[in-house]
Amino acid sequence: MSDLAIGFIALGLMLGFIYFGMHIGVALIVTSFVGVSLIRSPEIGARFAAAAANDAIRDYLFGVVPLFVLMGMLVSVSGVGRDTFDVFQWLMRKIRGGLGLATVGANAVFAAITGISIASASVFTKVAVPEMIRMGYNARFAVGVVAGSSVLGMLIPPSLLMIIYGVLAEESIGRMFIAGLIPGLLLATGFCVLIVAMAYVAPHKVGKPEALIDVPSSETLFSATKKFLPIASLVVLVLGGLYGGLFTPTEAGAVGAAGAFVIALARGTLTWRKLWAVLTETGYVSVSVLFLILAAMLYSRMLALTGMPGFVTQTITELGLGPWGFLILYIAIVIALGCIIDSVSIMLIMLPIVLPVAKAFGMDIVWFGVLTVVAVEIGLLTPPFGVSAYTVKSALNDPRIGIKDIFAGTFPFVLAMLAVLAILAAFPGLSTWLARMN
Repeated sequence: MSDLAIGFIALGLMLGFIYFGMHIGVALIVTSFVGVSLIRSPEIGARFAAAAANDAIRDYLFGVVPLFVLMGMLVSVSGVGRDTFDVFQWLMRKIRGGLGLATVGANAVFAAITGISIASASVFTKVAVPEMIRMGYNARFAVGVVAGSSVLGMLIPPSLLMIIYGVLAEESIGRMFIAGLIPGLLLATGFCVLIVAMAYVAPHKVGKPEALIDVPSSETLFSATKKFLPIASLVVLVLGGLYGGLFTPTEAGAVGAAGAFVIALARGTLTWRKLWAVLTETGYVSVSVLFLILAAMLYSRMLALTGMPGFVTQTITELGLGPWGFLILYIAIVIALGCIIDSVSIMLIMLPIVLPVAKAFGMDIVWFGVLTVVAVEIGLLTPPFGVSAYTVKSALNDPRIGIKDIFAGTFPFVLAMLAVLAILAAFPGLSTWLARMN
C-alpha cells in the first residue's frame, strides 16, 4: 500500500471517528499514530507522536491562549457587558432599530477583549434579549441579533480562531490579530446596515413601530462616560499596545488579564468563589485548545509524510480551477462542514490540506486566514450544529423561544456574512493593509 493511500485511509478513519462521537483531538492523534505506524513502524509512530507533542506547545507564544481566555472570563464576571450595552442603547436611542444597533455595537466592543463568540452570546442573551423584548421587539429578531453579532468575537482581535490559524499556518499571531480588525469592523457595519434596512423595509419583523425609535434611557453623558471608561481603557491598553508594537501577543494577553482583574476588583464583582470558577474555567478552555493544537500538529506532520498535500495541490492545479475556482470550492466546503461540526474542528481538518494549495496559487496567507475565519464563523449560525444559536437558547432558558426561532432570526445575518465574505475576497487589501503596515 502506498503512503498516499494510507494518508487517504487515515483521513477517512478520522472523519468516521468524529462522526461516531470521538473527540476531534483524540481522533486526530489516533489516526496520525496509525498512519505513521503503517508508513514506518509502531515504534517510529510513538516517537513521532512524542516529538510532535514536545514541539507543539512548548513555545513561549502559546502562553497567549490562557492569558486571553483569562481576560475574557474576568471581563464576563465583572459586569461590563451590561454597562457597554447601556452606553450603546443611550447612543442609538434616536435611530430606528436602535436596540439592535446597540447590541451589535456592544458585541463589537466586548469582542475586543474576549476573543470567544460563545462568551459574547452568553452575556448579551441575558443582557440584551430581555430588554429588547420588554421594549416591544420581536423575540425572534432579538435572539437573532444577539446570536448573529456574537460571531464578531472570533474576528475582531484578540481571536481564538486567529491564534489557531496562526499556529497551523506558521504565521505571526500578531499579524493575524491586526488583519482581523478592518474585516471585523466591516462585518459589524454590515450587521448595522442590515438592522436599519429591516427596520425600514420590514418593520413588522423587527418589532412594534413605537418600539423602533426614541427608546427611553436614563443615561446621561456623565453616567455613560463613567460606565464606558473601564472597558474603553482596557481595549486601548491591549489593542493599542499590540498595534503600537509595545507588546507581543503574549504580553498583551498578560497586560489585559491584569487590567481585567483590576476592573473586576474595583467593581466589587469578584468574590473568591467567582475567582476560583474563572481560574478553573480558564484552565478547562486553555487545556482543550492546546490539546487540539498538539493533535493538529501531529496530524499535519502525518499528512506531510504521506505526500497528500502535494498530491491535492497537483490535482487541483491540473483540474484547471484556478485560484478563484479553488477559493470558491474551499469556502463552499467550509460552510457546508459548519452545518455539522464545530469551527475549530473544521480548521484542524482542512487547513493542513488546503494551505499548500493556497501557497501554490500565490495567495496571501493572512488574507486566506481572514476568509477562513469568516467562512467558519458562518457555521456558528447555521443548523443543525450552530453553536452560537444553542448557546443563546441555553442562556435564555425561555421555553417560549425555540431553537427554530433562533435559527430563523439568524438567517438575515448569515446572508450579511456571505456578502461581507464576498467583499473581503474581492478586496484583499481590507485584510492585509494594516498587517503590512505593522
